[in-house]
Amino acid sequence: MVGCQPWAVMFLIRESFEADVEQILEIAHHLDTVNLPADRGHIERIVALSTASFQEALPPPEREYLFVLEDLVERRLVGTSIIHAQHGTRRSPHVFLQVLEDERYSETLDRYMVHECLRLAYNYDGPTEIGGLILLPEYRGHSESLGRLLSYTRFLFIAMHRKVFRDKVISELLPPLEPDGTSRLWNQLGKRFTGLSYNEADLLSKDNKEFIKSLFPHGLIYTALFPEEVREVIGVVGPETKGVEKMLRRIGFEYARQIDPFDGGPHFIAETDRISLVRDARPVELTERQEGAAAR
Repeated sequence: MVGCQPWAVMFLIRESFEADVEQILEIAHHLDTVNLPADRGHIERIVALSTASFQEALPPPEREYLFVLEDLVERRLVGTSIIHAQHGTRRSPHVFLQVLEDERYSETLDRYMVHECLRLAYNYDGPTEIGGLILLPEYRGHSESLGRLLSYTRFLFIAMHRKVFRDKVISELLPPLEPDGTSRLWNQLGKRFTGLSYNEADLLSKDNKEFIKSLFPHGLIYTALFPEEVREVIGVVGPETKGVEKMLRRIGFEYARQIDPFDGGPHFIAETDRISLVRDARPVELTERQEGAAAR
């Protein structure tokens, strides 16, 4: 619970419940990502999965935890964040594009060239993933640093239940997108090989990414063949997620030289036990008096 004084605005970060679906859907409309799509059916399934996860009714690799931030004074939900215990299994692999360098040298010209390339890759025994971090616009820049608290709470939860989670944690950040929400990279690459628009592919991928594995090219893709306006957004963090990048770097994350195959957004990764918030977390025991003060 957050709040400096008894009369201050108070906030609570907690697990999601079935009764929260409508408000979570409203929050999702502010970003509409794969992790938290602005679709009622998907939100209902995510909440049900989260409830089963908190109840430990699922094997650890299948667990997904949805946290919500509640404004206790206004009695409304104002933010969300998610932990996927394992992102990438044999049934549903983690699909991404590796960002590689291909070195070439010509003796005839005495010319050395380094080409940036992309290559489709999969992870069937993937890391823990954090995502779904959304805070309503009117609560951003709050004196209580609500976005940071909503994000960092997940790492304390990981530290409390360390055996459930993997030895690495990944976060997929959004790149700069077009004003209509589409992706330059998808229009140049994905659309040409799948025949799907960005929105069609994004919606389909929420449940099934098989079409990427089947239809995308499997060899090296030289980005020099892309227009400059496409190359300049590959692996770049968008303005809306610059703050998230700073938070992640501060606690030990680094760019993994992997990008999302849909929009080219960068993946950041860290070893779980070297993330400062996990490494430095310590259990404490509250007295009855302290518990009562926290509840007020």
